[in-house]
Amino acid sequence: QVQLVESGGGLVQAGGSLRLSCTASGTGFSINAMGWYRQAPAKQRELVATITRGATTNYGDSGKGRFTISRDNPKNTVYLQMNSLKPEDTAIYYCNAAIRRTSDITYRDYWGQGTQVTVSS
Repeated sequence: QVQLVESGGGLVQAGGSLRLSCTASGTGFSINAMGWYRQAPAKQRELVATITRGATTNYGDSGKGRFTISRDNPKNTVYLQMNSLKPEDTAIYYCNAAIRRTSDITYRDYWGQGTQVTVSS
């Protein structure tokens, strides 16, 4: 069984920084793209950023300019460095990965449990 486990969320003051991490655990799988999404109260989940295995990145409007996505392929880990945080960045941040287990034919989407980020003004 493959799981995505996030860490690094918490409470930070406006202008501060946080680094989120997400690691895929299990055996017998390969990962294609990885990414971060977020969902604020009463809002739809939105794209923050994605990164391919070859490190090509794509940022949603919420992630442009202040956030940086990166990954460590041997560690099956994706990171999200968030700087100059604002109260409107408050949300649950979800890790996403396209994973193919050795028993699968295609890649499927996996999601982490989410990590809360709260930015106080």
